[in-house]
Amino acid sequence: MAMQAQEIEDLIRAEFPNAKITITDLAGDGNHYAAEVIDESFKGMNRVQQQRAVYAALKGKMDGSHGELHALALTTKAPA
Repeated sequence: MAMQAQEIEDLIRAEFPNAKITITDLAGDGNHYAAEVIDESFKGMNRVQQQRAVYAALKGKMDGSHGELHALALTTKAPA
């Protein structure tokens, strides 16, 4: 079953309550999304660490071929 953009945002927001989060459905199919997450907690982290933190917030929704979320293009950064 495909995920809705709001579900993705809710999962990320639970871990990053003050983040600026933008979710875009790239293909209109509920399976291919882009997410931009800007959060203060990313300061001092490299990009890999930031993205791992966001993927962990998704709580396994992208795990393997049976994950509910097929593809997520992820952009993360600390606020300027």
